[in-house]
Amino acid sequence: MSAPRRLSPRSLLFLPASNPRAVAKARMLKADCVVLDLEDAVPRSDKAAARAAAVAAVAEGFGPRLTAIRINGVADGEHTDDLEAVAASVADYVVLPKVENASDAAVVGSACRRPVLAMIETPPGVLAAAEIAEVAAVHGLIAGVNDLRASLGIPAGADRAGVALALQTVVLAARASGGWAIDGVFNLLDDTDGLVAECRAGRDMGFDGKSLIHPGQVDACNRAFGPSDAEVEDARALLAAATDGAERFRGRMIEAMHVAQAQAVVARVR
Repeated sequence: MSAPRRLSPRSLLFLPASNPRAVAKARMLKADCVVLDLEDAVPRSDKAAARAAAVAAVAEGFGPRLTAIRINGVADGEHTDDLEAVAASVADYVVLPKVENASDAAVVGSACRRPVLAMIETPPGVLAAAEIAEVAAVHGLIAGVNDLRASLGIPAGADRAGVALALQTVVLAARASGGWAIDGVFNLLDDTDGLVAECRAGRDMGFDGKSLIHPGQVDACNRAFGPSDAEVEDARALLAAATDGAERFRGRMIEAMHVAQAQAVVARVR
């Protein structure tokens, strides 16, 4: 994985490329990245229309937001047409679902001429996450929590304890290769408190941001994955006070590592 040149997104909003109202609304939201979906969210009969709509939507633009197109998987009959469409588009990224080996990610990156966000959604994908993350075209890993639960036989309503090892593996693989780590979706659309709690838990685990499936989740996600006012103040004070080597700051020891963390907090605010 070559290090992404852009700051990692806090929020990745997935929406059906075939839904023009959802596409139009996304242009008014503060999602850091808009993902136009050609896969699960689109009925088989609408795949061709969704493909054309995705290309047109990214051409029209989403302002300062990053854009991505999620294509159908390598075994799907729509996959080749999706690759050709993304290659001809101006999308910033291609999202590849259910990645289970490094070679598939490399082929897609080469065919699309785009950085790949690889979705880790199955046990083989989790076990191969480190190799997938090492592919030069792969700029980030996305945890596909719903599919992971299903493939592991975990009930849909269960907490995340059963996928905790898989989630941490995704973070470790991404970090080892210098890329983004994006948490999976939160399914309960009316449970804002639950969403915030899961975002905070994901951030504490090391994730950069979260996949979202509803526009109402964007603002809460951005707040949870962004630094708090107290974190920003502390980071700026640390940078102002730091000189070199290990030293005392506000009752704790800091060194170069903490300076780098503070710089990342300030960069996020900017």
